Amino acid sequence: MTKNHDKVAMVVTAHPDDAEWGCSGSVAKWTRLGWDVVYVLCTDGSKGTEDREISSEKLSKIREEEQRNAGKILGLKAIEFLGYPDGYLEPSLDVRRDISREIRKYKPSVLITTNPKRDLLSGNYLGHPDHFAAGEAALSAVFPSARDHLTFPELLEEGLEPHKVKQVWINMFNMGNLNNNLFFNPLEKKDVELATSALLAHVSQISDPDRAKEYMSSRRQEVGRICGSDFAEAFAKFELN
Repeated sequence: MTKNHDKVAMVVTAHPDDAEWGCSGSVAKWTRLGWDVVYVLCTDGSKGTEDREISSEKLSKIREEEQRNAGKILGLKAIEFLGYPDGYLEPSLDVRRDISREIRKYKPSVLITTNPKRDLLSGNYLGHPDHFAAGEAALSAVFPSARDHLTFPELLEEGLEPHKVKQVWINMFNMGNLNNNLFFNPLEKKDVELATSALLAHVSQISDPDRAKEYMSSRRQEVGRICGSDFAEAFAKFELN
């Protein structure tokens, strides 16, 4: 049976739990509607702790397990861990190639990633440099690296043919980033509930579960009010040829 790549989505983020915070409502909606969703995590998540007693190696293993547990809750098709060191990610050619490899392997029609630009005007969050690097590398992988057969010819040698992603959605954390490309994805309550359960699987990163639950619901209600839905997530959406 030929795979329907129109119902394949990929989420490229820097760390375990990034997708759960930002776009897991949309992921829950996709899987509910029968889509295959793949996560590509650029780093090993080995730095995100204030615990002086835990090593980077141990934390990385914990966070990988937490992400796999979250993936089971959401019904992900696969999770790919690229394994770059947390906190040091750069949008290098190596990272771009490795994301291109996953795009060619799974052939998503839609790819979600993080905003590659620091926004100091519309919010009170400075942003993590790994998030910017993951977003820039992912966008550069979509266009032109995954598309062009002469870029990273070693991928052809691996049997991975070029692939054109049809849509890119940039996760918009700050609503001050409004622009003409803004797209609202309406969600059902059960999508938000599943997304929240997936977030809470990241036990090492959730110091206050009640506050996390409140954020997941209220944030998506806030966005929903803008587009006339009970819940929604916002993205900058780009249609590609």
